[in-house]
Amino acid sequence: MAASAKGPQKLTPPPARPGRTRVSAKGEQTRARLIAAARTLLAGEMSERFTTRNVAALCGVSHGMCHYHFQDRTDLVLAVVEDIRPEWIAPLEAAVSAPGTFAERAERVVDLLGRPEGTDLAHLHSALHWHALNDDRVRESLAAEYRRWRTAFVDLFQVLADERGGHLDPRPLGEAVAAAVDGLAAAESLDAGVDTGPVLRALLLTLAAGA
Repeated sequence: MAASAKGPQKLTPPPARPGRTRVSAKGEQTRARLIAAARTLLAGEMSERFTTRNVAALCGVSHGMCHYHFQDRTDLVLAVVEDIRPEWIAPLEAAVSAPGTFAERAERVVDLLGRPEGTDLAHLHSALHWHALNDDRVRESLAAEYRRWRTAFVDLFQVLADERGGHLDPRPLGEAVAAAVDGLAAAESLDAGVDTGPVLRALLLTLAAGA
């Protein structure tokens, strides 16, 4: 028996369930609150108490709800790594990518990095480094963030290379400045008298002049 021929059928999506958007928005709010609670615990003096159960308690939700959004403690740490990106990497990238000469962009970078890092963010970075030493997934994620951080400095010196006709390798210069900035941040965390701005400006101008 021959099969009967049928014309193309249009597939219509099922009607959206009432309240679905609202439920999704509520879920995103809960997730954001859990990340904020995780940040508070990691940056605090009781960071050793950083567990999904304690994060849930601080957030005011059930432990099961925490695990609904994050499989384990590592997932929470990874979310925090991503959450702080707009506070330390994005502003640097914006300072470098905005229009201007190398000197103008370098001055924006100096102005940005010359501002003292907030205590909470400094403590948070320290806690994340500790977790990176003990968790491969955290180490890979944090390493990727620092590669992005260093790339911003390489991009800055790429501007200088373009101004001089491209006869300059921006990578070692950018990597050197990134390492110096990390060292200055560590020194500043121990001695509030360290003035990052003038040191960084001198380093950038010296490297640019000698390149």
